Amino acid sequence: MTDLLYSDPDLVQFYDIENQGRTDLNYCIGLAKNGGSVLDLGCGTGQLAAELAAGHSVTGVDPASAMLDVARHRAGGHKVDWVEADARTVRLGRRFDLVLLTGHAFQVFLTGEDQSAVLRTIAEHLVPGGRFIFDTRNPAMKEWLEWTPQRSERMVAHPGLGTVKAWNDVEHDPATSVVTYSTFYEIPGGRQVLGAESKIAFPAKDDLAAMLDEAGLLVEQWLGDWQGEAYVDTSPEIIPIGRLR
Repeated sequence: MTDLLYSDPDLVQFYDIENQGRTDLNYCIGLAKNGGSVLDLGCGTGQLAAELAAGHSVTGVDPASAMLDVARHRAGGHKVDWVEADARTVRLGRRFDLVLLTGHAFQVFLTGEDQSAVLRTIAEHLVPGGRFIFDTRNPAMKEWLEWTPQRSERMVAHPGLGTVKAWNDVEHDPATSVVTYSTFYEIPGGRQVLGAESKIAFPAKDDLAAMLDEAGLLVEQWLGDWQGEAYVDTSPEIIPIGRLR
């Protein structure tokens, strides 16, 4: 599951720039307002984990060392217990009041077997009465149609490199619901083009519901976006919130 977008420091430097103003961070901070311990699976560069560490005991787990290098050096990063591990197999030997898996990290797990393994990890790390939340894009909305070079081209303001042209390209496999997309950054002055190919899955809500039940997790609420709206068939997101059954 090595993906240069998350493992190559030259590409990781663009992650936070491209993910500013994430509404999932605000929602999860509100969800954790009653305190307690938090496990952030797929914590990436640690934006959410570091913010939560101001008032919680937080553990951040990610398989990409380049992402964790950024996480450790961000403001508040010293308060988080960072663990380099795979969400499918990690077992920390403790349970948490809240388990998070945001930033569409669930979608990097391409098969039902891998997705079920992640859900079992969530179940293994929840205290009785604890809550979980994660997000995945709604396949019915076909967001990947916007990831063509023409529709995705954008200018990224990098603090050291200046203005960088970025774009994506995409292929969708309807048989597996797996989308393969490429991300490119053209360094100013024609010096080089950085690129990476990534694969993500778009599981359907009914399939998620069955896997959650099998993992021993009870969904109390299905959200359709990070503003807190209830899920409907045309929602952009599928966001289950729940607890152990």
